[in-house]
Amino acid sequence: QCDNAKGLKAFYDAIKYGPNHLMVFGGVCATVTSIIAESLKGWNLVQLSRQATTPELADKKKYPYFFRTVPSDNAVNPAILKLLKHYHWKRVGTLTQDVQRFSEVRNDLTGVLYGEDIEISDTESFSNDPCTSVKKLKGNDVRIILGQFDEEMAVKVFCCAYDEEMYGSKYQWIIPGWYENLWWESWINSSQCLSKNLLAAMEGYIGVDFEPLSSKTNKTISGRTPQQYEKEYNAKRGDGQSSKFHGYAYDGIWVIARTLQRAMNYLNSTNKHQKIEDFNYTNHKLGKIFLNAMNETRFFGVTGEVVFRNGERMGTIKFTQFQEQKEVKVGEYNAVDDKLVIINNSIRFQGLEPPKDKTIIQEELRKISLPLYSILSALTILGMIMASAFLFFNIKNRNQKLIKMSSPYMNNLIILGGMLSYASIFLFGLDGSFVSEKTFETLCTVRTWILTVGYTTAFGAMFAKTWRVHAIFKNVKMKKKIIKDQKLLGIVGGMLLIDLCILICWQVVDPLRRTVEKYNMEPDPAGRDISIRPILEHCENTHMTIWLGIVYAYKGLLMLFGCFLAWETRNVSIPALNDSKYIGMSVYNVGIMCIIGAAVSFLTRDQPNVQFCIVALVIIFCSTITLCLVFVPKLITLRTNPDAATQNRRFQFTQNQKKEDSKTSTSVTSVNQASTSRLEGLQSENHRLRMKITELDKDLEEVTMQLQDTPEKTTYIKQNHYQDLNDILSIRNFTDGKDGEKAILKNHLDQNPPAQWGSSDPSRTSKDPIEDINSPEHIQRRLSLQLPILHHAYLPSIGGVDASCASPCVSPSASPRHRHVPPSFRVMVSGL
Repeated sequence: QCDNAKGLKAFYDAIKYGPNHLMVFGGVCATVTSIIAESLKGWNLVQLSRQATTPELADKKKYPYFFRTVPSDNAVNPAILKLLKHYHWKRVGTLTQDVQRFSEVRNDLTGVLYGEDIEISDTESFSNDPCTSVKKLKGNDVRIILGQFDEEMAVKVFCCAYDEEMYGSKYQWIIPGWYENLWWESWINSSQCLSKNLLAAMEGYIGVDFEPLSSKTNKTISGRTPQQYEKEYNAKRGDGQSSKFHGYAYDGIWVIARTLQRAMNYLNSTNKHQKIEDFNYTNHKLGKIFLNAMNETRFFGVTGEVVFRNGERMGTIKFTQFQEQKEVKVGEYNAVDDKLVIINNSIRFQGLEPPKDKTIIQEELRKISLPLYSILSALTILGMIMASAFLFFNIKNRNQKLIKMSSPYMNNLIILGGMLSYASIFLFGLDGSFVSEKTFETLCTVRTWILTVGYTTAFGAMFAKTWRVHAIFKNVKMKKKIIKDQKLLGIVGGMLLIDLCILICWQVVDPLRRTVEKYNMEPDPAGRDISIRPILEHCENTHMTIWLGIVYAYKGLLMLFGCFLAWETRNVSIPALNDSKYIGMSVYNVGIMCIIGAAVSFLTRDQPNVQFCIVALVIIFCSTITLCLVFVPKLITLRTNPDAATQNRRFQFTQNQKKEDSKTSTSVTSVNQASTSRLEGLQSENHRLRMKITELDKDLEEVTMQLQDTPEKTTYIKQNHYQDLNDILSIRNFTDGKDGEKAILKNHLDQNPPAQWGSSDPSRTSKDPIEDINSPEHIQRRLSLQLPILHHAYLPSIGGVDASCASPCVSPSASPRHRHVPPSFRVMVSGL
């Protein structure tokens, strides 16, 4: 009845009124057994219990005469340790009900695990509501839970586990295995959990308890096998209730018998006059003999090997697993041999493998995809091939007037800058998957230097060219200075020197380092019981924002300077010299792409593939568009019309340009290579116009000869009109006057007006019509009409009267389309 008072009274009555007892066999309730066991020392009695499993009775200082055939509750702890080692679980948590029995097992388990390099990451206990403790276990990432609680609390624990999703393939529960069959059905109504949810959370738990009967087929001390004993026991029991301790009671009788036999043998061998019947409660010597004999007893019983160690039974521990709503034996642990046996791998885990003892955090480097790197590298190689083709074109045609006027050395620097920018893409794509950590840190600096120097080289050369054009056409003070390529190279070198100063200070004061950024854990895409923690490599330093601000500010000022030069030289009409339109387009595209690229690159820091793709495409686009805008027009012009860039638009200045030039100076004389090229072009034009005038002289002379059919007519024409023709068709030489050169046309018709179309001489009306046509009056009339037509046809080509002029007598300077030709480039036209 587990009544301490009744139990203690019965024990005293047996001592006082009964015969002398050699031993005490029994003790079921832990409280009653502990009180009696503590007082046995006074009567020199040895007690053997078949059912008391409380760990408290294992204290030999307090209970020195106590033995039990059933293993203690603490006996499961070595078995649990062996199971944890078998599955390599090194991190566990405990959940204990606030009852002394369970607390003692938990404390003993803590001591067992402490010296075996197994971490108890969290220890939780509860009285009535376990949900808070279960939630804490989950918060501490406990995967292997060692529980100590009774059946009623077990139902509540698994309901809470279901609510917290602490079941399935990621978790393993290990609880006591001494619960009754279908134990959850008795307590399901006391919880707020559905039966199916409870069974889902319970699925796969492992129960640990002592083995009621041995599974071996060996014959026991009684001559029966455990299986034969069980069959005979069930036959004699009939319909009576079975107890799982019956085998231990049976082996207990054999323990007492073997102990007494051993004591008798000892007495017979040492003292022939003393027998066990001489024992009384004050006979300390016989009490010790019984105590030692029981401690040395060893045999194979129906419950397995019966061995005592400090009064504790070294029995067999079984493991059961809850599989499909029933408990299945999956293994056993032999405490004598310290050996764990798993039955044919019968343990079923919810996943493909046993649960991990914690969330396995696998750091995974987010690296650049190899196919993406290959594609962008291929595009980069194509860009470098294109740049090499432009370089070959520039070197091969460097003596051509078009290329020569566009500064081939500066063009080479533009190509070099573009190729350096292309080369930086290869370095931006190399991360920890391709190179070591030390090499990556070196690449951080190298790629920054290459991209910065490449940018400055390309755009610095382009802006230096534009500055020279600006200096030639806009700055009056430099009209007698020669700007050579060496000076432009010095300008580019100065820009690069500023870059180097910034980069060197950056490297010395606050160099770039490899940093690793860790992101939040992600589930494994393959479904494994691990979590992926992405890590990403960056090139950073302490004051990254300040250094980037300095570089961006310098590059921005460089771009603004280029835009200013392009705007100032927009009206220079020599295509071979002026790239302002293409520079403006380059600056616009590069500026927009850099702003977009920098913003997107910052927002995609955690996506290396996207970031590398954006950076690479921005560099490829900017470099390609810049090189194409600079060289493709030259390539097309050189193949189609190489002189167009230096001749066709030579004198087409806008009205604003004319107004501004009239205020300062009318020409720039031999200031540089561009002026020399212009002079050569104008001389060639002068020679062509002279040849054209010579041809017109011949044509006019032939027309005049055809009109002279008779000597009289010829004499008449020569005497009367030769001087007039010279006056009409001759062009005055260009002078060096302050107001420029003006062509002055002498018109004979102003001094000798032709006869009126309506007038006629009556004396000639009777003559032959042919003679009338060749008469001096008709010849004069025809010349008065034909010569102005010839005059209007060729004079505009040499800067004289425009075709729109109403009369040949009008001065050329009065024409709205009269072109102002600088006096340094004269056109000499011979008289007709």
